[in-house]
Amino acid sequence: MTASPEQTPEAVSPVRPALAALALAVDAALVLLFAGLGRSNHAREATLLGLFETAWPFLVGLLLVWGWGLVWKHPVKLLRSGVPVWLGTVMLGMGLRLLSDQGTAPAFILVATITLGVFLLGWRGIALLVLRMRRR
Repeated sequence: MTASPEQTPEAVSPVRPALAALALAVDAALVLLFAGLGRSNHAREATLLGLFETAWPFLVGLLLVWGWGLVWKHPVKLLRSGVPVWLGTVMLGMGLRLLSDQGTAPAFILVATITLGVFLLGWRGIALLVLRMRRR
């Protein structure tokens, strides 16, 4: 027996471009926050260029995961989108840092993994709780 068009997941929860754009903006803002916090903790120059220098590998990784992982289809889902965004952003970001002769010390990898995990999974967890409470 096949599902009718009304019963497909896409029909029940259509992709809303505004929600996807907002989710991507939140992810990017949190990557920028991570880079800014890192720079300030290491007494680095507080300039937009310096922030971009630190953030660009992770922002590129984030965008690649969003495209490859079709995150825009379910941007708030924790396991379906959050985990791939988190791990992909860290792994691709570290790979790009390595290729561009930026630091990839084990301590930095650990801090980046934990911080980006808290940020990129945390907001999704909060959003899911809010959405569940609104449905009640």
